[in-house]
Amino acid sequence: MLRPEPMVPVRMRRVAIVAPRAALRDVLVRVADAGCVEIDRADGGGGPDAPQTAPGSAARRLRASRAAPECAVLSAVPLDLDALERAGRADLLAGEAQLEERLGSAVRRGAAVALAGWCPAADVPATAERLAGVGGALVPLRTPRGVDPPTLLGGAGAVRRSFAGLVRTYGTVPYADLDPSVPAGIVYVVMFGVMFGDAGHGALLLLAGLSLWLGRPRRAEPLRGLWPFVVGAGVTSTLAGMAYGEFFGPTGVLPVLWLNPLHDPLRLLAAAVGLGAVLLAVAYGAGIANRWREGGPTGALYALSGVAGAMLYLGLVVMGGALWLGHVGVLFAGAAVACAGLALAGSGLFAATGGGPGGAVQVGVQLFDGVLRIGSNVVSFARLAAFGLTHAALAAVVWQGTTALARMGGVTLVAAVALFVVGNALAFALEALVAGVQALRLEFYELFSRVFDPQGRPFRPWRLPVLHGAGPAAAPPEGNAPDKEAT
Repeated sequence: MLRPEPMVPVRMRRVAIVAPRAALRDVLVRVADAGCVEIDRADGGGGPDAPQTAPGSAARRLRASRAAPECAVLSAVPLDLDALERAGRADLLAGEAQLEERLGSAVRRGAAVALAGWCPAADVPATAERLAGVGGALVPLRTPRGVDPPTLLGGAGAVRRSFAGLVRTYGTVPYADLDPSVPAGIVYVVMFGVMFGDAGHGALLLLAGLSLWLGRPRRAEPLRGLWPFVVGAGVTSTLAGMAYGEFFGPTGVLPVLWLNPLHDPLRLLAAAVGLGAVLLAVAYGAGIANRWREGGPTGALYALSGVAGAMLYLGLVVMGGALWLGHVGVLFAGAAVACAGLALAGSGLFAATGGGPGGAVQVGVQLFDGVLRIGSNVVSFARLAAFGLTHAALAAVVWQGTTALARMGGVTLVAAVALFVVGNALAFALEALVAGVQALRLEFYELFSRVFDPQGRPFRPWRLPVLHGAGPAAAPPEGNAPDKEAT
């Protein structure tokens, strides 16, 4: 029986690569070939303010050649760098330069050399076995206090990997947070379908997604990983089109199962705002879970994206519903919940500012902004209805023009067919672009902003293709690898 994958980033282990000095190159070659270990760099990660290490001999030669290799290649045996430079092998020089950088990060004690880094926990045993074959070891370590492991989203299945790309476009999820990839992908295609509701257009998207899945056409191979998005958008657009009675416009091929966007726009607007309110509630639930995982119960209780913000949101929603329905008692109950949320959030924000009059003013501004954001975010989901209505209106214009030409008969029938095809093609292209952008905007600004703060650090393993054999310019085993004592 298959178990569902946990909705968390891939579990990381702090590791040390340990090897004798004589075997260090062979060990690092196997690390690069495995491609699952991120090695700490001597410059502290390469940030803009981090100290930079001096480039090695391979890096200096690569800079002098001014070559820009498409990819770096690492040789399994030491190479003569002068011969590589004369031969113009920028790819091998780039590989040697990366090797020198890792060697410069090593700590040397006597005959042993060690480098620290991170590796997915599931890959540690197999990688340790590979390194043992050349005299090295991969030793699990305790995670240092105050240091967050790098984040790797993914898992088995093309769907999850594809949806993870949507999250990475926004930012890197902190390691402690939940992995929102699959829910985010589902929400995205649902919102897209509401705005692109046409069974005919949705069927075209579905066929396009299936073609990508099959690897056709070959020119679209770089886009193959997007097939889950295209198929999902096609399914939701087809279902929404069936609900609207739209099949390449109001052609009458399908009956209206729910509502006609052009005839009942207010009902569509209310449904869109209601869907947005539900999605925001789910986002607050995920935010509470993440704040708990990041900072425990206290962090979850006082955060505007945690329990305090959820109470404020719930209270405002209840107040809005009470005003709509005219229930005064419910209105006061909602106000009480909202005030309690404001008090909790204010307490947390005031403690973070350090107190004082300046802190009180800052808290007041932040709370006012939080209330305004909730209202604007809920109303922002009205664009689901607005763009769904626009799609239906464009399709209706094309269909009305087509039928008007067709009624004239004769040669105008050809013009009617041309108008139908070209008009639907333009409507399809324009509305697919608009719906895709707007769904992305709603996902990022209304939902992701409550779920996680994109301040995580992505996992960047050292991965290079390895050239086995003597190579074009082999050198004696002592080679050109630097061997400087660590300070």
